[in-house]
Amino acid sequence: MSSSNHGLGRRSVLAAGGLGASALGLAACGGSDDSSSGGSGGGASADFDEHGPITFATGKDTTGVLKDFLDRWNKDHSDEKVTLVELPESADDQRSQFINNAQAKSDAYTVLGLDVVWTAEFAANQWVVELPKDKLPIDDMIPATVETATYFDKLYAMPYATNGQLLFSRKDLLKDAGYDEPPATYDEMYEIIEKVMADQDGINGFGGQFAKYEGLTCQLTGVVKSAGGELFDKDGKPQADSDAAKLGLQTLRDGFDKKYIPKEALTYKEEESRQAFQDGKLVFLQNWPYVYDKFQADDGSSKVKDKVSVSLVPAVKGDGTSTVGGLNYAISAFAKNMGTALDFIAFMGAAEQQKAWFLQTGNPTAATAVYEDADLKKKYPFLDTLKDSIDKGAVRPQVVKYGDVTQAIQEAAYGCLSGDTETDAALSDLQKQLTDLTEK
Repeated sequence: MSSSNHGLGRRSVLAAGGLGASALGLAACGGSDDSSSGGSGGGASADFDEHGPITFATGKDTTGVLKDFLDRWNKDHSDEKVTLVELPESADDQRSQFINNAQAKSDAYTVLGLDVVWTAEFAANQWVVELPKDKLPIDDMIPATVETATYFDKLYAMPYATNGQLLFSRKDLLKDAGYDEPPATYDEMYEIIEKVMADQDGINGFGGQFAKYEGLTCQLTGVVKSAGGELFDKDGKPQADSDAAKLGLQTLRDGFDKKYIPKEALTYKEEESRQAFQDGKLVFLQNWPYVYDKFQADDGSSKVKDKVSVSLVPAVKGDGTSTVGGLNYAISAFAKNMGTALDFIAFMGAAEQQKAWFLQTGNPTAATAVYEDADLKKKYPFLDTLKDSIDKGAVRPQVVKYGDVTQAIQEAAYGCLSGDTETDAALSDLQKQLTDLTEK
């Protein structure tokens, strides 16, 4: 999914007043074209003693709130003002502009708002600088978010926003079928679906993001981890044909084969799946938390108002695992005034800003403390579950050629789920492709 980094797109987080879908949550759940090959870069060495005016380049801010945060900084830093450079809403277009700027070694962008899956590519190409951990509130951030900002154990960005998917269940239908709690596993979910569909005409079972786009990479990454595996190990070696990966993908394929997941789910992105559930056509939905406010709308647009429970996404056999989304702040290797840039991202990561951003926009932020905050807990009753989802979350492959890698994953998964290929063949071929991509 492509969406803006601070705005309301399909993917991530919240709009003002509700957990909305901005690319802050899953900023690049929209695939990308091939990455540049990693290596030389030629970026300037970091000089954090230099101060002065800087720019902040990030996706279009459709929340309307970011300007207030920058004004607050600029009021107290008249000689180190931050100028916002708004990039397109599309994550792919943002990435292209960042890369063009880096390849030109331009100092036009100082602080970069990067999707969490771009860290490896930008670090390997030396387009961003390593950051000093002791100058940033890294210890206050959720560990899973720090992982998205790290490459070969070095910090190249500061986590700012994050997100995790949740399972939304029709609690009224579950109760009618004799179930008091939402399912914890796919087996339990499929059992409930079979019973509900036998009693209810015109309703389908489970919806998620199964179209051939970045959301499918997110689905597969999470389900494989909940089966006990990973698509890549900690050393960056592909593990796509592992027994755990096969179990994860086969679990989803079984859902389609047995019609627990409707065939039309192969066209679902965030909004299509959200609409189907909101229209009363699904028993279960896996999606980002922004959908909750839409389900609770008072304007008659929702057929599920007050009928929805929220829990962790279903697991294959371990913990229910969402893929982690989010937005990180990095510093361009070609920028001037890196000292100001470092101070600015520390300011944005401070507890006061983290809470204010979450409250004012609904975008989940990376600081651990916000999930214990009384004001936020009152506004979002499922905050503990969201924090659990993020804590247990899986990180999409941290590889240099991410664009090619995610495309290969999407093709393999979609081919299997649509019935064109069997699980073993799909993942065997994927393993070969990923090996070629990561060894070149």
